[in-house]
Amino acid sequence: MTGQRGGNVVDMAAVDWDLAARVAGRFAGSYALEGTYHEARYARQAPDLVARAAQMVEAETGLTAPGVPEVAVVTRREWIENNLGSFAVLLAPAQERLVAGGGLGKQLARRIVGAEIGTVLGMLSRRVLGQYELVLPTADREVGDTVLFVGANVLAMERSQEFRPDEFRFWVALHECTHRLQFTGVPWLRRYFLDLVSELVAASTPEKGRLSRVASELRAASTAGEPLVGETGLFGLLASASQRDAIDRVQALMSLLEGHGHVVMDRIGARELVTQERMSRVLKMRRQDPRAAMFMRLIGLEMKLRQYELGAAFIEGVERHAGWSAIDRAWEGPDMLPNLEEISNPVLWLERVA
Repeated sequence: MTGQRGGNVVDMAAVDWDLAARVAGRFAGSYALEGTYHEARYARQAPDLVARAAQMVEAETGLTAPGVPEVAVVTRREWIENNLGSFAVLLAPAQERLVAGGGLGKQLARRIVGAEIGTVLGMLSRRVLGQYELVLPTADREVGDTVLFVGANVLAMERSQEFRPDEFRFWVALHECTHRLQFTGVPWLRRYFLDLVSELVAASTPEKGRLSRVASELRAASTAGEPLVGETGLFGLLASASQRDAIDRVQALMSLLEGHGHVVMDRIGARELVTQERMSRVLKMRRQDPRAAMFMRLIGLEMKLRQYELGAAFIEGVERHAGWSAIDRAWEGPDMLPNLEEISNPVLWLERVA
């Protein structure tokens, strides 16, 4: 949920953004139906799908979104370009620090950081189906309000799983419209998220003795029989104590948002779509695919994939104990958001906010 369609990657010397784009492009690969009339037809249908989904999501959640979003069906590389543009702006305050220290030459360090970012975005570009662009600033500091669909990935899923295109595309639109409603219908949420990201970026300073600390943590994990790399991946492993606190708050927020979106899309889909149950089951299995598990763990995306399950369980737990309307307490302000412990135990959150 980043970027703005049409944004350009800004020229920031500290990180090799050109290398990031090239690496991401190699990982993105290609799909035979990308750029064909199948994708063009999807692009024509998408605005109507979003308009219909938006009405149902508003009725389901009680939230109201202003205006009408832009809707676009993009290629994997366009999705990468959009997200690189937002990354460049968000990381701008810390780019010099990201490539400093560690005994590496600055030129080598900036290429390593660029390659890391490119690898993550390239892998994601093969999996992401839709994205609500979180009106993050791009190179020209403009903001937008866009619902994106990655045409190649949606088409590939439809054909590999024999989904009904009209139902699958609407189902994906439900999820992205829920995210749009969260960030436009809850006035303070966008700024809170951006402040969290800014805090995380501001804490990105080279940590003295980091390699020694990481080695000690790896030995401790091995001795305890725990995974050497946790759910937050190498990024979390290398994070300082202050960064980890911000990471925890970001993870808690995203679990809430992803879980809320997942429950809403399934709930509406169960009423409106004949094939919803099978689509939900297939996507759950896709998130648990062991072939991608190790890579996802390394780059910290395992938690991203678990956010659907953790967040959905939290939403369902709140509803079970206090009713669907109790979830609205989370939208009242930052202090009402659940923390990571409460995400795993909704009763704790209900007791705190009651």
